[in-house]
Amino acid sequence: MSNFVFVIDSQKRPLNPIRPGLARKLLTTGKAAVFKKYPFTIILKIEVTAPQKPITLKLDPGSRTTGIALLQGEQVIFGAELTHRGQAIKACLESRRSLRRGRRNRHTRYRPARFLNRTRPKGWLAPSLQHRVETTLTWVNRLMKLAPIASIFQELVRFDLQQIENPEISGLEYQQGVLYGYEIREYLLNKWDRKCTYCGSTDIPLQVEHIHPKAKGGSNRISNLCLACDACNKKKGTQDVEQFLSKKPEILKRVLSQAKRPLKDATAVNSTRWALFNRLRMTGLPVSTGSGGLTKFNRTRLNLPKFHWLDAACVGQVENLKVLTSRPLLIKAAGHGARQMCGTNRFGFPIRHRSRKQIHFGFQTGDIIGATVTAGKKVGSYVGRVLCRASGSFDIATIQGRVAGISHKYCRPIHKKDGYSYGF
Repeated sequence: MSNFVFVIDSQKRPLNPIRPGLARKLLTTGKAAVFKKYPFTIILKIEVTAPQKPITLKLDPGSRTTGIALLQGEQVIFGAELTHRGQAIKACLESRRSLRRGRRNRHTRYRPARFLNRTRPKGWLAPSLQHRVETTLTWVNRLMKLAPIASIFQELVRFDLQQIENPEISGLEYQQGVLYGYEIREYLLNKWDRKCTYCGSTDIPLQVEHIHPKAKGGSNRISNLCLACDACNKKKGTQDVEQFLSKKPEILKRVLSQAKRPLKDATAVNSTRWALFNRLRMTGLPVSTGSGGLTKFNRTRLNLPKFHWLDAACVGQVENLKVLTSRPLLIKAAGHGARQMCGTNRFGFPIRHRSRKQIHFGFQTGDIIGATVTAGKKVGSYVGRVLCRASGSFDIATIQGRVAGISHKYCRPIHKKDGYSYGF
């Protein structure tokens, strides 16, 4: 089952999404035309003034991938997974930093130091983190133009770190209920890589274990908890971890250091959660929140598989869900290219210069195109992102791999460059 198709009227006002079969019928009879390929949207040739059913947009923000789901009542009609490029941004900044530092150390012309005239505004986020907020907001705004969205649900925290770190903070019912166990266990599974802390066994039942035993005054704080298999848990008993691992100093050092280290991905999500929440509120729509433990509780109770877009559908208070799609739109942030005009080698010396002209033969690097080659060694059909050259010989990045040397004469446009690549 594919995602529902977005529909807008002749005035470009969003209407309720429809099933692919009905959209195909409207296109065949000439009552509508294709407006956009990704996400697939059709535009009617008439104006519609009838009231539309409200749609809920749900988000499951992640460090690497954000889940997106659209619900009409209890029906999940659209799903998408947005893959961020935070690590790529971090790598580019580190590369630029190393090149600049290398230039400063060489005997080149003097350039005054500028590291003391830069102040960070209040609420500043690192570029790799700010990117997650901006790309998520981009797709929220796009979907608001394509569907009558009435409310937004956001998973505000993947793990309620404050609640986990201090179990006595408040809420007796929360602390003693089933949901608290999900918060703790899911956090520990991610922190300890879903394997036994002491022997490294995987794909076996794991138990929550106290590093410093409770019998000797150990607390229930998250920094004192780990995961252990049944054999290691029984073998350790009430021993101190130093005594239990006295003959394994490497493992002891790793356990003690990892126990104090926060979960990297959870920390990244927690760093951007309020920035995203405040930006969502600026859309003017009511924004509700839920925790990651509640999301997993809903997904497990409804017996749904583990996917980011289904996690998004389970955010907040959910009684029942009817999933009407099984092929989410896979969105990957690809960027808009580098602004650097002078290309350098790995030592920072110039080796090439980029042309200011970006459009060649009507195509631009990053466009999604289709090419049907009828002659030569590369006969066949190809669909993917294009890399343009002034010579007219293009490269196409397809799902199967990169195809080089395709003439512009065989290419046809499918989707203009927008900084993202798509798949199913």
